[in-house]
Amino acid sequence: MALRYAEVNELIQDPELIKDQKKYKDIMREHSHLTSIMEAFEEYKNVLNGIEEAKQIITEEDDHDMKEMAREELKELEERQPQLEDSIRMMLIPPDPLEEKNIIIEIRGGTGGDESSLFAADLFKMYTRYADIKGWKYEVLDANETEVGGYKEISFSISGKYVYGSLRYESGVHRVQRVPETESQGRVHTSAVTVAVLPEAEESEVEIRPEDLRIDVMRATGPGGQSVNTTDSAVRLTHIPTGLVVIQQDEKSQIKNKAKAMRVLRARLFELEESKRNAERAAARKCMVGSGDRSERIRTYNFPQNRLTDHRINLTLYKLDIIMQGYIDEIIDALCIYAKEEQLKNSTI
Repeated sequence: MALRYAEVNELIQDPELIKDQKKYKDIMREHSHLTSIMEAFEEYKNVLNGIEEAKQIITEEDDHDMKEMAREELKELEERQPQLEDSIRMMLIPPDPLEEKNIIIEIRGGTGGDESSLFAADLFKMYTRYADIKGWKYEVLDANETEVGGYKEISFSISGKYVYGSLRYESGVHRVQRVPETESQGRVHTSAVTVAVLPEAEESEVEIRPEDLRIDVMRATGPGGQSVNTTDSAVRLTHIPTGLVVIQQDEKSQIKNKAKAMRVLRARLFELEESKRNAERAAARKCMVGSGDRSERIRTYNFPQNRLTDHRINLTLYKLDIIMQGYIDEIIDALCIYAKEEQLKNSTI
């Protein structure tokens, strides 16, 4: 890797490189990855040298104070050595190019009726507050509101640094246990919401041929809004080869709805292809965090006990009130670390 780092450093000095944008992005991504490894590797070599020097002082030096200082330094360096080794092992896992992609999140109410739609709204707030905390941008693409103030379904994009890498493991069934506001006897109800996290694809990454697309326009439906049932602004795209259907009606403009629908369709087609690739290489690169299958129950939110449990990694936290405010880094970090550890077990590093 040190040899490759030297090669990449030469490549990025070549003014011709920037003419090929795809190659330029790939090389810069590799340079960033290798830089972090080389910095850690340099520190590791310094630690090993420091250990040898400290041992030499303890063995050969006559000065008592010097020996004591060397012993203290040796203790610190020997504690640091395995930490660096673990860190470097993690870094040696090749980065997934999808990690840097922006995403589209689709949240759909499941079992539980109104309570499910209200929890869909709560999850939307949790993710968008998390985006605010991280300095990411988000945009609602489409929303189907219910009369009680929830969502039958809502889709939105999040853009920023390392978005997919952070939120990729949120796909699945999120179960909620709490007392609904309409429940007079204080009984706890269980509802479920489905979350799908799709990496957003560039136009160049997914080809959608005009002859494979059927476009229908219709009047928007749903509660409220001046354009509802008055103009043919809603758009339905059907991708004939796969049967995928995307309906977009959030904007008053048909053109804007079509553009948003194309973004969602492109992301779904991209995810479909990625799922096929993942299935083909599952034996070589199995990640035990979860399959990403939307039918997989991944998490339970128990409001009476202020408890969140992620069933994939047996993580339980008793601070659900804080988590619902968007402070989900502890969960995200635990999932990412677990995924890398599992990947490391299945690698040859």
